[in-house]
Amino acid sequence: MGLSRRDLLKLSGAAAAAIGAAGCSQMGLGPDEEEMTNVGSVGVGTEAALPKTGAPRVVVVGGGWSGLTVAKYVKKYAPNADVVLVEQRGEFMSCPVSNLWLVEAVELDFLIHDYLQAARENNYTFFNATVVGVDKAKRTVMTSDGDLTYDYLVLAPGIDYDYSGWTKDPALERRLRTEYPAGFKPGSEHLTLRNKVLDFEEGNFILTVPGGNYRCLPAPYERACLIADYFKKEGIEGKVVLIDENDDITIKAEGFHSAFEKLYKDYIEYHPGTKIATFDLDKKEVMTDYDDVIAFEDAAFYPHVRGGKILEVAGVAKDSIFNKMEADINVLTYEVNGHPEIYCGGDVRPMGFSKSGNTANTEGVYIAKRIAAKINGEEETPWESPLTICYSAVASDPVLAISINAGYAYDAKAKRFTFANVYTNETWDGRVGINNGRGLMEWAKGMYRDMFNA
Repeated sequence: MGLSRRDLLKLSGAAAAAIGAAGCSQMGLGPDEEEMTNVGSVGVGTEAALPKTGAPRVVVVGGGWSGLTVAKYVKKYAPNADVVLVEQRGEFMSCPVSNLWLVEAVELDFLIHDYLQAARENNYTFFNATVVGVDKAKRTVMTSDGDLTYDYLVLAPGIDYDYSGWTKDPALERRLRTEYPAGFKPGSEHLTLRNKVLDFEEGNFILTVPGGNYRCLPAPYERACLIADYFKKEGIEGKVVLIDENDDITIKAEGFHSAFEKLYKDYIEYHPGTKIATFDLDKKEVMTDYDDVIAFEDAAFYPHVRGGKILEVAGVAKDSIFNKMEADINVLTYEVNGHPEIYCGGDVRPMGFSKSGNTANTEGVYIAKRIAAKINGEEETPWESPLTICYSAVASDPVLAISINAGYAYDAKAKRFTFANVYTNETWDGRVGINNGRGLMEWAKGMYRDMFNA
């Protein structure tokens, strides 16, 4: 089993999102000639072929949930702005809802969307190129297809992976990335993982849950449920072995534990508070920090995450309490410290908010309001809480789901954020679960409309 030729053609662009900004030759690229030579990109040093409008230019780097939202809403709130969205991929592929695609519960068309459509309908420019450098002094973004000057810059590149907690060996890291990709960066990783699941015959399929604040807290547990569901329906004598660095399920624990026990008791083996100590990929074995050896037939190893490496290239990264190299920003304004004309949004921000699509979308609206206020000469928008609305499927036919709806509050005295107005619905069975499943699909359709339509 696998993808049809039609699906492969549709996915080709998304799967080609190879290394992008992570391929920069060094950190902190500046404007001098030696550094430009090291980048080795033919477009650098030439002006990008875009019309000159004379309007304030807002360059948004990254076409994920945050970047798409910022681009749309800056143009909405400041129609005179010249908004340019820079993205290396030719089309958008959604990470949210992709777990259902892995087990053939939704079509690929549901995940893939058209950047050009979004740009046309919302009257901004889609610039298909890879960012290779940022000169903050000259307010210039260097790309593979020429340089872009900016008045305001938004960096929303999403996550990269951090394998350093598992290995310092580049050869092992490369094998983990290519043979057992995590599947939390849209494109080739998802294609590989889908084929792993659909071609699986028997034995252990290892999934891991990293520590820290990783992309989409419930997603590894959702993925475990849906793969177990697929094994169960197909009569595959397989088991999902879920190795979780956290002491317990990080979110929606009641709902997931209930699904593990009632639906997948014979198909999911859960190891909380456990970390992989060593890998033997030739023998297909891992050893945990409890000295347990677990054999596997296949796997998707999800390491810790870090901010996209373009933050280092731009010189706006620092370690946070959660992860390495996230954005060095004012946590209430999203402005880079020392550079109020630069903003960072989405999964690179250092706060403990969920690294999820809905969170990034609502943050994007807020960032857009702040930038538009500056362009329009208006009073700046006070801090607005992002909103985390997240549905997680635990079964695929029909789709049964659980959900959470949460905001955040800022404690100025303690200088920290806490959850606020949290509502969870962790009932997945019966009519409630079916309604949650319908809610998941309608939520996704609504989010796609918000990002891609006028």
